[in-house]
This record gives sequence, structure tokens and C-alpha cells, in this order.
Amino acid sequence: MEVILLERVENLGIMGDVVRVKPGYARNFLFPNEKAVPASNENKASFENKRLEIEAKNIETKAEAEKVASKIKGEILILVRQAGDSGQLYGSVNSRDIKNTLKDMGYELDRNQISLNKPIKSVGIHNVSIALHPEIYVEVIANVARSEEEAKIQTETGEAVIAEPEKDEES
Repeated sequence: MEVILLERVENLGIMGDVVRVKPGYARNFLFPNEKAVPASNENKASFENKRLEIEAKNIETKAEAEKVASKIKGEILILVRQAGDSGQLYGSVNSRDIKNTLKDMGYELDRNQISLNKPIKSVGIHNVSIALHPEIYVEVIANVARSEEEAKIQTETGEAVIAEPEKDEES
């Protein structure tokens, strides 16, 4: 199925490109999120008429995203969770937890803007990528610790605070 992209889509193309995608991807992701329209002659003509308007809207949202990026870049999110002595969390930290922590700090984001390759399952410092705009990504630091004091130590040292395994002394 051919579609016209209304904004930049990662690994697919930029605004105005006519690309071939699988019908399910178009129906379930591109069309509902208003990232593309079907590539009919009527839509191509309509897109060309509205191109300047769409580009202006894109520039405006990009400028807003850059403002937020300058504020949020490098923020340290402290997430206190229960963990074992080895540093293994009893649960995990996922994108919803990151979103809620950012919301408490005054940043309104959607959960799908937060990119975690896999849930965080251990105590320590973790980098989290956030897509504020299709062209603007920032990284924040998730400091996962068992207490506020451990989080403070981890921030200062940059290493996870876990109990050292006891060494058996041979006599």
C-alpha cells in the first residue's frame, strides 16, 4: 500500500514522501496517528495544497519540542524501588514509571514517547531516550535505587550501590 507521509517517520521517510508500507501498519499506526494518508491522486493534490500549512505546523511543534528538550535534557529521575542485596529489583521500572516521575517533575509526556529497549530490572544509573518530536530526541538519566540515600551516592559516584558479597576467609 502506498501512503503519503505527513511528518517524518523513523526508518520510513520524511514529510511528503510517498512510500510503500504493509496495509496493517498503515491502518493500525500511520492513519490513526495522523502520520500518513493513502496515496490517491486526490490526496496527493490535497497534500500539495496544504503542504505549506503542514510544514508551518511541523516547524511550530518542533520549536516547542526544542524548548522542552533544553529543559529536560540531562535530568536525573530518582526512582526508589525494593531490591535484593545483589541489586536485582523485585519488580521492574517501565515507561509508565518514567512517565509518572517526569509528570511529578512538571513534564507532560505520552508513554509512547519514552523509549526503553527493555524494562529496567536492576539498581543503578540507566539512560532513557525520549522522543519529543520525530526529529528531536533527548536522554534523561534514571537513577534506580533502594533509598534516597543510595540514590544520592549513585548520583555522586555514577555506579550502582550494591552490597559486596562476603568473602570466605580460608584459615
